[in-house]
Amino acid sequence: MTVQPADGFSLAAEFPDPSHEQWQSLVEGVLRKSGKDVSGSAAEEALSTTVEDGLITRPLYTSRDDAPDAGLPGFAPFTRGSTPQGNAASGWGVRQRHTSTDPVRLNEALLGDLENGATSLWLTVGGSGGVPVTGLARALEGVHLDLAPLVLDAGDDLDAAATELLRLHEERRVPADAVRGGLGGDPLGQAARSGGAADLTSAVRWAKHCAAAFPGLRALTVDALPYHEAGGSAAQELGSSLATGVAYLRALTEAGLGVEEACAQLEFRYAATADQFLTIAKLRAARRLWARVAEVCGAPEAGAQRQHAVTSPVMMTRRDPWVNMLRTTLACLGAGVGGADAVTVLPFDHALGLPDAFARRIARNTSTILLEESHLARVIDPAGGSWYVERLTDELAEAAWAFFREIERDGGQAAALASGLVAERIAATWAARSKDLARRREPITGVSEFPHLAERTVEREPVPSAATRGGGLPVVRRDEAFEALRARSDAHLAATGARPRVFLAALGPAAAHTARASFAANLFQAGGIETVHDPVQVDASSAAAALRAAGTDVVCLCSSDALYAEHAGEVAEALAAAGARRVYLAGRPGAYAGVDAYVFAGCDVVSVLSSVLDRMGVA
Repeated sequence: MTVQPADGFSLAAEFPDPSHEQWQSLVEGVLRKSGKDVSGSAAEEALSTTVEDGLITRPLYTSRDDAPDAGLPGFAPFTRGSTPQGNAASGWGVRQRHTSTDPVRLNEALLGDLENGATSLWLTVGGSGGVPVTGLARALEGVHLDLAPLVLDAGDDLDAAATELLRLHEERRVPADAVRGGLGGDPLGQAARSGGAADLTSAVRWAKHCAAAFPGLRALTVDALPYHEAGGSAAQELGSSLATGVAYLRALTEAGLGVEEACAQLEFRYAATADQFLTIAKLRAARRLWARVAEVCGAPEAGAQRQHAVTSPVMMTRRDPWVNMLRTTLACLGAGVGGADAVTVLPFDHALGLPDAFARRIARNTSTILLEESHLARVIDPAGGSWYVERLTDELAEAAWAFFREIERDGGQAAALASGLVAERIAATWAARSKDLARRREPITGVSEFPHLAERTVEREPVPSAATRGGGLPVVRRDEAFEALRARSDAHLAATGARPRVFLAALGPAAAHTARASFAANLFQAGGIETVHDPVQVDASSAAAALRAAGTDVVCLCSSDALYAEHAGEVAEALAAAGARRVYLAGRPGAYAGVDAYVFAGCDVVSVLSSVLDRMGVA
């Protein structure tokens, strides 16, 4: 017999709705057990985390966390998507990046991508380290230009590259209304990279030409990657892109284009990171902000921002690069769910040089798997309505708008770049983040956490030197401080045949020392310093012999606080008497005789490891 549920039947009907205060009370109990006696809102604040731009991530979001109405997909303010159908119709565009000076090799890579899932191509052309303009025809042999949109990155060679690309379209008889893609003109982005002055003349001329003759071709790209790659926060990235877009709008409308025509010439490029929720919020906030600009300019319906998301180069590591596959998968997920029109997944070996065919295939297939197997594009704006995402979108938009206004007060993006305002603000952000990285509050798997000293080095052809940045904003990476330490260790290994080593001296049984021994081994290995085999249990009488057997004069004591109180001082003094140059203790600083320094969760790991290498004579 089948029983039909009554109208309004709910599986949770017999359970009362818990109140916010009840939840806070439970949190108070948990915190009290950890030694924090707080109550009410203070309990909730204790579990909150402050992230970049002063944004606070709270442990619980409810309907009380108000945010502005996000509207409907395809309608102003476009927070929920630039089109009514979002990516549900055909998914986001799979746009792969190619940087090669060899037209023949480039052609092979382009055709391989297009035959296996890529829907558009992003080409570096000319003096910016890409294929020569004269080799563009050879590189595009066999590429159906009416089916595969091209986006150029030509830098100062915009005129020559755009002319040659349109010549090829004409030669292959592609109708003007079938030409798709972008010329990639971005004089302000180029100025940010090079440190030079921005000349918008050429970009404006091409925008007018595209508006008149090629309705599907965008002449300008508002590239926010220079600011992200310099260490900027999400709000700084958005604020800089907004100021750049406004500068282009001014130039285009002064040249005679209407606001709608000018907006149609712009594509915006943003970084997508492994913080998927921040990426989702960033893309949603970017659309809302640009819609506000279009509204103020008197063309609210022209505010649907065209977005190209690129997985963050800053998060890519050189050590254990295979982990980059996980990072780019999360970034691609965030970009797709956030509503990006096109997504570029950088190959996992991007930080090592020119990617090989396997790396390009994995990068390309990341989008394919998320689209075809995980069906991420089946729902329009799947994060919409989430109290957390909506609140984060709103707070990020407010922070970005504040930075945009600061730039505008300084005279606009060109003036803010020239005055150093943008560089100073971004440098301050990166300095603060670098401290978190050094203390492993922002851990890097495979680098600052769980390093593998015996890993097999992945080698790649170097990227053409012309593709490097000049005297503009710097290029940073999350792994750079630890990479410098590992490089010192590698050089020592090459010169002496062995890595620097530290002896883990354990006090008491395994139950007492294992946790801190594992912590210490992980910490020292992040600087390329090997730990001598397994921890060796010692006491004051056996310490000298154990040190001689270890073959190193740097020691780290590992045990529990209780055993430290009983034995750390006498064992440390015995080790020092036996020739130990430096005695560390894994735990919070205390008054232990003979202990020179301490390593603990939250300490400046980079500073500690650098000093260890210095004392070992590792250059």
